[in-house]
Amino acid sequence: MAAPMLRCISRSQWLGTQALSGVLPLGLREAHSAAQGLLAVQKARGLFKEFFPEKGTKTELPELFDRGTGGKFPQTIYCGFDPTADSLHVGHLLALLGLFHFQRAGHNVIALVGGATARLGDPSGRTKEREALDAERVQSNARALSQGLKALAANHQQLFANGRTWGSFTVLDNSAWYQKQDLVNFLAAVGGHFRMGTLLSRLSVQTRLKSSEGMSLAEFLYQVLQAYDFYYLFQHYGCRVQLGGSDQLGNIMSGYEFIHKLTGEDVFGISVPLITSTTGAKLGKSAGNAVWLNRDKTSPFELYQFFLRQQDDLVERYLKLFTFLPLPEIDHIMQLHVKEPEKRGPQKRLAAEVTKLVHGQEGLASAKRCTQALYHSSIDALEVMSDQELKELFKEASFSELVLDPGTSVLDTCRKANAIPDGPRGYRMITEGGVSINHRQVTNPESVLVVGQHILKNGLSLLKIGKRNFYIIKWLRL
Repeated sequence: MAAPMLRCISRSQWLGTQALSGVLPLGLREAHSAAQGLLAVQKARGLFKEFFPEKGTKTELPELFDRGTGGKFPQTIYCGFDPTADSLHVGHLLALLGLFHFQRAGHNVIALVGGATARLGDPSGRTKEREALDAERVQSNARALSQGLKALAANHQQLFANGRTWGSFTVLDNSAWYQKQDLVNFLAAVGGHFRMGTLLSRLSVQTRLKSSEGMSLAEFLYQVLQAYDFYYLFQHYGCRVQLGGSDQLGNIMSGYEFIHKLTGEDVFGISVPLITSTTGAKLGKSAGNAVWLNRDKTSPFELYQFFLRQQDDLVERYLKLFTFLPLPEIDHIMQLHVKEPEKRGPQKRLAAEVTKLVHGQEGLASAKRCTQALYHSSIDALEVMSDQELKELFKEASFSELVLDPGTSVLDTCRKANAIPDGPRGYRMITEGGVSINHRQVTNPESVLVVGQHILKNGLSLLKIGKRNFYIIKWLRL
């Protein structure tokens, strides 16, 4: 079931809403997106989608983040990330941005890696069971995810400081407490607090039970373990808010009910929207359309291009979701875009902000160099590119290391790189203008390679045959 929408009743939310409507001066708008009005501002940006529960609690959710109504400050918020792969992807970014916005407002956040729960598989939003992963694979993925989360947090801390005092960012792995659990003791202590009727009523469970494949016991118990995670973090870290994708609301509700039964205390859930492809499919590993945040899987150039290619009807929404830019600045960017749409200013700013967060300043610089080299035929960009960047840029290209002998010709180079067929046909491909080296067409097969023209200062040559066939050559013994 969908959670009811949050009632905007607290003074902090009223102030945040007024800021967005233009009642407050522009200079104050960003200030109210910190502690006061935080929930309202992020809801206005589209980042926070649903809140649970709406009412019936001793403390209203907005009051936790409002210094002026006696709420406890700072709060602790967590979000879980299951290591079903060895990298985060763009689908995880909104949950991370949610954590970062809380951290920027002075609250403490926890990124929880599901080193234990990943072995069960979360059924939420899935039509069939995940492929089972062995313990060693999950542990390896969990280590990689932890490193990735820490790297993103470090980039955020280093490159996006706003001058305020931030809360802490902690990475935990739930295998730390499940490894100490005995199955029978765990079920005896925890299982009695869950009602089968309630668990069976969850949308994720109902959907799977009605499918031809059905649902395994392991998957069914996933929501129990996620609820226990919430309870454990509440007990040990004072965590009262869980953040998750909109498909996680049922699991969050289970955590609320479990904690309330055991302690009588109220906790809360906040959902963020799911990012989908143009066909409506959820972006991620399972759908086969993941844009990874690990450079070995998706290069900074590819991540940059993913956001640069976003359509005009999406780019304003994505600037609000994926960046820390103040809303007045986003408004200004979009106003300029109306006047000069051909410059694609919003897309460039979006791509730059996300790439910098994920890969740092050098990753952004690399993405821009690759863009200049590929789409603007920049020789200067090619000359300063590293071997790694060239391989990333031309992933389908053949990479060769060749010895530069005196008198090596264009024809010799093409043949040694296996770029053209032997005999007259390969010769004609050059004379007829089908070959270029470093973005410059060559038509004389007998031309001797010249350092600085055919061979760049970094000892590389980019050979292109036809329109799309690239060959990268690294020359030895220059």
